[in-house]
Amino acid sequence: MSEAQPHGCGPANPAETSLVGKKVLRRAIAASAMGNATEWFDYGVYAVAATYITANFFPGEGALGTVWTLATFALSFLVRPLGGLFWGPLGDRVGRKKVLALTIILMAGSTFAIGLLPTHSLAGWLAPALLILIRMVQGFSTGGEYGGAATFMAEYAPDKKRGFYGSFLEFGTLSGFALGSLIVLLCSLILGNEAMTVWGWRLPFLVAGPLGIIGMYLRNRLEDTPVFRELEASGEVEQRAGSTLKDLFRYYWRPMLIVAGLVIPLNVVNYTLLSYMPTYLEGTVRMDANTVLTLMFVGQLGMMLIIPLAGARSDKIGRKPMWFISLIGLFFMAVPMYMVMANGFWWAMLGFAVLGLLYLPQLATISATFPAMFPTHVRYAGFAITYNVSTALFGGTAPMVNQLLVSSTGNVLMPAFYMMGACLVGLFAVWKMPETAGSSLRNMKIPSIKKLHLPVR
Repeated sequence: MSEAQPHGCGPANPAETSLVGKKVLRRAIAASAMGNATEWFDYGVYAVAATYITANFFPGEGALGTVWTLATFALSFLVRPLGGLFWGPLGDRVGRKKVLALTIILMAGSTFAIGLLPTHSLAGWLAPALLILIRMVQGFSTGGEYGGAATFMAEYAPDKKRGFYGSFLEFGTLSGFALGSLIVLLCSLILGNEAMTVWGWRLPFLVAGPLGIIGMYLRNRLEDTPVFRELEASGEVEQRAGSTLKDLFRYYWRPMLIVAGLVIPLNVVNYTLLSYMPTYLEGTVRMDANTVLTLMFVGQLGMMLIIPLAGARSDKIGRKPMWFISLIGLFFMAVPMYMVMANGFWWAMLGFAVLGLLYLPQLATISATFPAMFPTHVRYAGFAITYNVSTALFGGTAPMVNQLLVSSTGNVLMPAFYMMGACLVGLFAVWKMPETAGSSLRNMKIPSIKKLHLPVR
């Protein structure tokens, strides 16, 4: 395996050398975070509005309607690998910025369109069919959005502070979830449950329209990343998608497998904790809907405030220790925290807070860790394809799998057991993962497990 370049190799990012560069870096962070917030705003709204989606698109007896709602949520993830296969190689050929401008429009436009759909009572089977179609478009666009945004952020950030700056991408993720929870909560408090069920559920989805316009404006004001522009100037950009894919699977299958293994616990925990939790607390613990929305918003807001600290910490001690702390902690605390959640609001808040804090070391370091696993000329494709295939199998399916496990076994702790199993897979992947903290992203080689130069502390 080829050795990574030590930190400091190659020309420095503008952010490290000038006031103008620092201003550009701040704009790059804002553009990446805003786009990510728009993407995850949809998933946040869909998750906390699942009961309204069920009532309007999948009405029926028992839990079958809820399963269909969660299955539709999962379906968008099954399309994400196709998006990764399309957008990833394209981003390595034409640049990160151009692809990200297209994906944010598709994502925001699709979310906006959900708010305009006819319901099952008006259009019959056509209503859920249209919902499923739009969710597939969202999944296709997301296949390029997240990998591109993380790559964009990582390539703009200074090597010594990639964990800190990269954490703001996940700040955007959490802000999207939190904004979704807050808007649904406010609409529910103002309109009441009956109005929300009839028409109020549409309002949060319509908010995605202006969010997408703002995100596109911010992204269009930026140049492409310094790293990609240097690669383009040197003539080393992949010219055909087929070349990128061939190189990926021939030369970079090891980092692809490692990243896939890391994404399993990352997404099982993420979608169990942030997407399935409202359904779990309302349907299984029998907690009031507004109480659940309040808990989710407060918990997500707390995570947002702490995540930059976790990212900065990873720059000092490395990415691997952060992942080991997170996975081991979640493995041992998942069952106890799910047990206390059934005892009321404050106990549920405690359980969510503990699991959220233990999850943050993973979440804070995604855009610092995963892009650095691949060389520049295949970075976007390598990250997008690997991340989205693993997410399709274990991320978007997590809410549905958890619901089926709880329904079929009657054991309310099944989400905790599912989380523990994913953590075991992740621990093996972290053991095999090279440490990339401080390494340069200006390279055409796979980072080495040996001789990595961490930043001076």
